[in-house]
Amino acid sequence: MHVRGGDGGNGSVSMRREAHVPRGGPDGGDGGRGGDVVLVADRNTTSLLDLHRTPHRRGGNGGHGSGQNRTGAEGRDEVIPVPLGTVVRERDTGVVLADLVTDGQRWVAGRGGRGGRGNAAFATRYRRLPRFAERGEKVTDRSLRLELKVIADVGLVGFPSAGKSSLVSRLSSARPRIEAWPFTTLTPHLGVMRAGSDAEGQPIDVVLADVPGLIEGAAEGKGLGIQFLRHIERCLVLLHVLDAVPMEPDRDPVRDLAVLREELRRHDPTLLERPQLVVLNKLDLPDGEAMADLVLEQLTGAGEEVLTVSAISGVGLDALRYRLGALVAAEREVRGDVLVETVPSTDEEVVLRLSSAGERDFTVTPSDEGYVVTGERMARWVQMLPLEDWEAVRYLQGRLRRAGVEKALVDAGARKGDEVVIGDLVFDFDPDLDDLPAEEREAILAGEHDPEDVGDDGLSDDGASEEEERGDEPEVGA
Repeated sequence: MHVRGGDGGNGSVSMRREAHVPRGGPDGGDGGRGGDVVLVADRNTTSLLDLHRTPHRRGGNGGHGSGQNRTGAEGRDEVIPVPLGTVVRERDTGVVLADLVTDGQRWVAGRGGRGGRGNAAFATRYRRLPRFAERGEKVTDRSLRLELKVIADVGLVGFPSAGKSSLVSRLSSARPRIEAWPFTTLTPHLGVMRAGSDAEGQPIDVVLADVPGLIEGAAEGKGLGIQFLRHIERCLVLLHVLDAVPMEPDRDPVRDLAVLREELRRHDPTLLERPQLVVLNKLDLPDGEAMADLVLEQLTGAGEEVLTVSAISGVGLDALRYRLGALVAAEREVRGDVLVETVPSTDEEVVLRLSSAGERDFTVTPSDEGYVVTGERMARWVQMLPLEDWEAVRYLQGRLRRAGVEKALVDAGARKGDEVVIGDLVFDFDPDLDDLPAEEREAILAGEHDPEDVGDDGLSDDGASEEEERGDEPEVGA
């Protein structure tokens, strides 16, 4: 999706004009801030389909300020509901920006621009009648990529046609599509299963996630598994569903389990640290019982916890239901309220703090033409001030000097006449004498003194002595 906050409103240039109030002074109001684009996790939203259809979202612009110190209206916020489990990434870098897993959790995807200050805000005892005001801040577009990771307690992992969808349909009220060919399941399905009660008598409800089947090489993009392996990351318990009657002659349950484990390890090694349960399905078939008798001892000997079931006849489903409930309840007790491990969201709130002494929030970089000053704050100053007004230029010069930009340019090697670029502003550098090194400052001051102005009698052409010409106190004789 592509988001953009609203632009800030312009400040107003206005002078108070009122009967019996002479010299009313400036009374221009500030512009309103632009609206934000906000993502809100909503349990009643089930998909990202609306965002797929309308991926461009923008906040409302702020209103302009006006006279009599009236502030412009704030822009309208664009609030977008997203499903629980939505992960927000930078589109180009893939960096995770937010992980929305709690109902009502908010994240600002596109912040609105600041409103410009009116001329009343620039009035000081030295600048009593400012005739300039700031423009509203212009914000830029931001491209994001949204992923939905299903939040479930148990994730069913297995090869295509292993019977995962059949198990979910028998254990819960979910009705996923079931057919006799591979890759029937193309999207994840969730089902809620009642798995007994805990020690206090409270019922244990377990959410099952049926994801498309995995094949060897799924972590590299083969089949459909790479699109849905991320859903397994949210699960507390993994249920490996093994086909006791595989369709391919070179497959068997032991090899299938090894392949599934390897694909999970290649996708995310931490998945193998979750509680895991192995189930042999399709015992209703004659060959299924024979295969189960053949591999059951081998799997249990390797330390696996194995249950045998039939999704068609219902054999072993009660034991599977209660065992999954016990594993999920134990894992919930270990994790407490943190059922989903998330990445901390960024840009959630802006913390204002004073910069430490000597700390700079900008950089000075030499270029072929001169020097480039890079910094969000400096670029915002340049963009918001009307630099066609000489008062605004003088104000900007003082701001840059107080921020240490002029001193940093001198330290980087910039001298008078060099080209300096800040945002969209290009100007010739003219440093203050106090910012120059002592040797260069003395050389410039010495160059301003003309010895020809002083005669043989020690007086200049206007009758002043050499000491007075320099500004020194003349010596007093006895």
